[in-house]
Amino acid sequence: SAAPSASASAGTGGTTGGSPSAAGELEGSWLATADGQAVALMVTGDKAALFATGGTVCSGTAGDVSGTRTIRLKCTAGGDDRATGTVESVDDTTLRVTWEGGVGEETYTRSEGGSLPPGLPTEGLGS
Repeated sequence: SAAPSASASAGTGGTTGGSPSAAGELEGSWLATADGQAVALMVTGDKAALFATGGTVCSGTAGDVSGTRTIRLKCTAGGDDRATGTVESVDDTTLRVTWEGGVGEETYTRSEGGSLPPGLPTEGLGS
């Protein structure tokens, strides 16, 4: 009797089921270059983090807001250039995000193997 109930519960998550699949496509490490600085965006589940050379460290969430994939970040340096981003498109290799701050649209490339360029302030990552 366990099998029917398991499949039934999996099928009932229609309303909340949007987030995991959205995050699934975003999952991983993404790299961009802005004003000569390396920018790394990392998404793990519904958590997001962003690092840029020069000391910018941001952390927050990634998920669906009213059907729109949104990234919300708080940055240690207090900058809000990338506080809220809307995912325009994502595929196996490219992620396009439009940030509400001064940054505008950025295009990220998936980092193979999850490695990040040197010089990013990832020491303060924690868990």
